[in-house]
Amino acid sequence: MDFLSATPKKLPPGPKPFPLIGNLLEVGDKPHKSLTKLSKVHGPIMSVKLGQVTTIVISSTVLVKEFLQIHDQQLSNRTISEALRAHRHDEFSLASILVSFQRRNLRRICMEQLFANKTLDANQAIRHEKVQDLLADTRQSSLNGEAVDIGRAAFKTTLNLLSNTIFREYKEIVWNIMKEVGRPNLADHFPVLKKMDPKRVRQRMEVHFGKMLDLFDRMITQRIHLRKVCF
Repeated sequence: MDFLSATPKKLPPGPKPFPLIGNLLEVGDKPHKSLTKLSKVHGPIMSVKLGQVTTIVISSTVLVKEFLQIHDQQLSNRTISEALRAHRHDEFSLASILVSFQRRNLRRICMEQLFANKTLDANQAIRHEKVQDLLADTRQSSLNGEAVDIGRAAFKTTLNLLSNTIFREYKEIVWNIMKEVGRPNLADHFPVLKKMDPKRVRQRMEVHFGKMLDLFDRMITQRIHLRKVCF
């Protein structure tokens, strides 16, 4: 499934929205299930009203592939969650920034510096080690008869792949950010409430992003100091 906010004159079919709340009650707290059920009635491309925001839902893998290949520019400019606007994160994050020269420049830097073949090859042993750690944790949970929290396990592995010495503080900050981004926010569905921030999501995100920026500042300052001492 994929989502794309839209306000065209002619919309795909979809469930009839209620006044003000739209189709929020039909979507409920398990959208992956409710939208799958609705797509069987209204088709692989349908429109739903999430509060005051009209959203196009594509539930066909074939159509999603076609859309990503042909209409990727429109998808790249999809609506950004209000939570990600804290500390102007939406203006500088590669994941949320709109298609522009700045976004292309950030992508180029990532491809040349972070994802270059020589960089990936140099870190291959670390990646293998962290994947083995993930398998070991999963195996241990199986032996103990415990359910595996896929989200938390993937999160832990991803962070460990980014760095071999991830700071506990950084892991906690990123986990809190992910929880806030994934939490339903009334301001996303009712733009008139953005300034009020009724669920205090953006307020908490300001704190989390602030802590992250402070942490990065300390790391950069330490690195600059070490270079001065060494050279």
